[in-house]
Amino acid sequence: MNITDVRIRMLDDLGKLKAIASITIDDEFVVHDIKVIEGEKGTFIAMPSKSTSSGEFKDIAHPITSQVRDYISQKVLDKYKENIAQ
Repeated sequence: MNITDVRIRMLDDLGKLKAIASITIDDEFVVHDIKVIEGEKGTFIAMPSKSTSSGEFKDIAHPITSQVRDYISQKVLDKYKENIAQ
């Protein structure tokens, strides 16, 4: 699996939520609404999710392995940092 495109939409001051990302996988599949969040221990991503009837949030799409999660996170955060530098 290769992430072939990352698009970042920077957000104005919305607290800890800093940006929304979309990734394209192998030029064939897109995942929208990946959140870039500034936490107490640094910046991280949250996969797209929806609220359940009990008020919990469940991921709609997510990586199965930690290796893929790390790969997606690195690609998104690298692009986010590029946008900050501009």
